[in-house]
Amino acid sequence: MPEPGAMNPLLEVAGLRAWYGASQVLHGVDLRLGAGEVVALAGRNGSGRSTFAKALMSMVSAEGMRRFAGVDLAPLRTFEIARQGLGYVAEQRDIFPTLSVDENLRLGIKDRTIRSTRFTLADAHALFPILRERRNARAGVLSGGEQQMLALARALLGDPVLLIVDEPAEGLSAPMTARVAACLRALRERGVAILLIEQRLALAPQLADRIAVMGHGRIVFDDTPAALAQRADIVRDWLGIG
Repeated sequence: MPEPGAMNPLLEVAGLRAWYGASQVLHGVDLRLGAGEVVALAGRNGSGRSTFAKALMSMVSAEGMRRFAGVDLAPLRTFEIARQGLGYVAEQRDIFPTLSVDENLRLGIKDRTIRSTRFTLADAHALFPILRERRNARAGVLSGGEQQMLALARALLGDPVLLIVDEPAEGLSAPMTARVAACLRALRERGVAILLIEQRLALAPQLADRIAVMGHGRIVFDDTPAALAQRADIVRDWLGIG
């Protein structure tokens, strides 16, 4: 089997270590992700998944190789990384509750003088029809699922090549989880690579090309969803699910 992401590497990470103050969380993470690929990053709470995302975005202290589309991310600040085409939707979604839906979306529109864009406000409305319907509503009155769609759409307007999404189904009902999955599937069909961070693997089996499992700040498994289904030891020891 070829090395994951080796055919057309978009994101390359090797020996990544990260800290919160004096507490080390990542202990040498190696991961590759190919252009247009969907990779789920799974693991128990405290395994380092969200810290990995923040390290990629230069939001925590980190050391190690991390390259995106051939560009070294290590010396870049968060906004400079975003300009390279790496989008990030945090678990908290970070919408502005007192602004309208469209005002939130317009904050995500990137500076078109930096590079051309594939996604517009009209595209966001087409992909997320509920946001078009509620365009004048304050974001704070949206349901959890609608807020998740708003966060995804706002990130989309930054024209990402790779979108990191942290726990997009957390706290959502089954029908709303299905709607979020459909949104992510639509992004994949438009060529956006996705790093999907999940604990319970609610979306990964239907969306991901690969599942990487993190434990104690390292990658302990990296293969297809079908291969993971055959590894009861990995599921038992590192995911804690049946």
